[in-house]
Amino acid sequence: MKVTKAQVEANRAHIVETACTLFRERGYDGVGVAELMATAGLTHGGFYRHFGSKAELMAEAAACGVAKTTSMLDGVDMAEFIGHYLSREHRDDRSGGCTLAALSGDAARQSDAIKATFATGLESLLAELLGADNTRSEEARRQTRAQTIDTIAHALGALVLSRACPDDSPLADEILQTCRTAILDSREASTTTG
Repeated sequence: MKVTKAQVEANRAHIVETACTLFRERGYDGVGVAELMATAGLTHGGFYRHFGSKAELMAEAAACGVAKTTSMLDGVDMAEFIGHYLSREHRDDRSGGCTLAALSGDAARQSDAIKATFATGLESLLAELLGADNTRSEEARRQTRAQTIDTIAHALGALVLSRACPDDSPLADEILQTCRTAILDSREASTTTG
């Protein structure tokens, strides 16, 4: 039976979604092509009809995951975003949480194409957080960008450190709480003085 073009596209999208989830949960090296395709409900041989390599899929899955992280910003302010991002709920959702937190360490050991996908994703996250503000000076925009990069790095690092602790560790929760408070206090102080 011939598969329609629409079904081929739907299968590819399903493979990317499945990979996005599995890679976040177990890392790039923790998931093989055969297991990935079985989890997606497709045959192993069909993989190469959709992708030239696992690396190609890794890049697409990373882009998909970063887009999901960016979508967490829809309709929320920075305080709400940080509150959710540095919550126990998000920490425990390894397969559904932030791709940057789950895979940046893995991406650092991958090809430049994967690194470029992460850099592009980070730029899109920054753009979403910063918005379009042409009313302020170039220096003010530069300072706001620097503060936003600091916020992302601080939050991402806190999530990674918390996940590195045993699930029931009081330290895991302390890291989240301490960093959430520090980020929000820092942002409030810069808003008050800026």
